[in-house]
Amino acid sequence: MAEIRIGTSGWRYPPWRGVFYPAGLAQRRELEYLSRAVSSIEINGSFYSLQRPENYRSWAAETPDDFVFSVKGPRFVTHMKQLRDPELTLANFFASGLLALGPKLGPILWQLPPRMRWDRERVETFLRCLPRTSVEAAALAERHDERLDNRALTSTDADRPVRHAVEMRHPSFADPAVVALLRELDVALVVADTAGTWPRLEDMTAGFAYVRLHGDEELYTSGYSDSALDDWASRIRRWAAGESPTGEFTVAPPMARVQGRDVFAYFDNDVKVHAPRDAIALAAKLR
Repeated sequence: MAEIRIGTSGWRYPPWRGVFYPAGLAQRRELEYLSRAVSSIEINGSFYSLQRPENYRSWAAETPDDFVFSVKGPRFVTHMKQLRDPELTLANFFASGLLALGPKLGPILWQLPPRMRWDRERVETFLRCLPRTSVEAAALAERHDERLDNRALTSTDADRPVRHAVEMRHPSFADPAVVALLRELDVALVVADTAGTWPRLEDMTAGFAYVRLHGDEELYTSGYSDSALDDWASRIRRWAAGESPTGEFTVAPPMARVQGRDVFAYFDNDVKVHAPRDAIALAAKLR
């Protein structure tokens, strides 16, 4: 059966303390607390710097057995290199420890910068370099450079699928050719609600769906009304059922129906502590 996992983008936010997190809760217990309220969380620290295996092991140990993390790919890959020359940067990322999550490793998120235009050759080259299993990821990790010496993890405890999702922010990506490429490679096109700041694309392109909810009316700040959450719940149910509905936010014909589709949805409207509350409310609607 398809799984629907709703959570937040990150968990360490000072404004949440004493509001969502109980007053006096130790900072080191915030992940433990949030992971009992949602079923998945995006790891954001990996976007800003390469983490260490001990960090991933700690996060895995602090969360329930059936919990899943998505991991955000490094901005060095997406924003600085803009996907160019991906072999070494990907090797270093996969050597940095995310395989320590084991069965709790969910999709990898690649968020492209708003200035990056659709360039088929560059995007396709990058996507074809991505490992699709944990065994492939471990083999890629072995090619890390000296910066990861004595701190790399280049093994996996089992062979599991590794799934990838891409969030595209330049209007040039609203192109049927983008959808066709992602479908060919089974990479999810992120459905990103950004209060109109960047394109919203709802084309289904893979055997799973990935949704990021950055704010209903104001980016990162506004919450979602009950009716807005009902609308998102309706969409998520259809995607999870294997449908690929077309409409205002699609640019290509529907994808062939699949048996069922896992859905990962994360709230990133963290500024006024809406994210955890909205995640809990949406999950309740989808039970």
